[in-house]
Amino acid sequence: MSFILARFSAPWGRPLRLTTAGTVTVLLVVLLTGVFTGPRNLPLWRLAMIGLPLVVLLAPIPFMVRGYLLTATHIQVRRLGWSTLLPLAGLTAVSGEPEGFRGSLRLAGNGGLFAITGWFWNRRLGRFRAYATDPSRAVLLRYQDGKNIVVTPDDVQHFIVRVRTLAKMVDGPRSP
Repeated sequence: MSFILARFSAPWGRPLRLTTAGTVTVLLVVLLTGVFTGPRNLPLWRLAMIGLPLVVLLAPIPFMVRGYLLTATHIQVRRLGWSTLLPLAGLTAVSGEPEGFRGSLRLAGNGGLFAITGWFWNRRLGRFRAYATDPSRAVLLRYQDGKNIVVTPDDVQHFIVRVRTLAKMVDGPRSP
């Protein structure tokens, strides 16, 4: 286990709060409708009105983004009970992208129930992977292999400075 050099929270932005609240409300209404109405002896009714909303509600919870930890070699995306490691090696650029999600298409993933995670595409960033909670705090990580990753730490400027400093330590000095 690497020594933690910095911690950053992942606050929920307004779009995530609204999407999560709206989705949870709709799913709970469907679930309660399934529990209190309809044919009680029809398994298909129970599955559609109780089972499906529960799966949709509970499935994204383990993938929530809870924060980010910086170590000497990785950015650790904290999830619920586990972490995703993003290496600092191979990182070529780190920049703030407050408009980074604008016009994005979700290719696969979760667009706003407890987090914004998965694969996305837009004209500005191209194809990217997101581990986000607040689109206005987007930080783009560009790698030598062409991968682009977006994270959303609470203190964008401090995060960018720390990651740039640590990436130089991992890869050695860069030529201008």
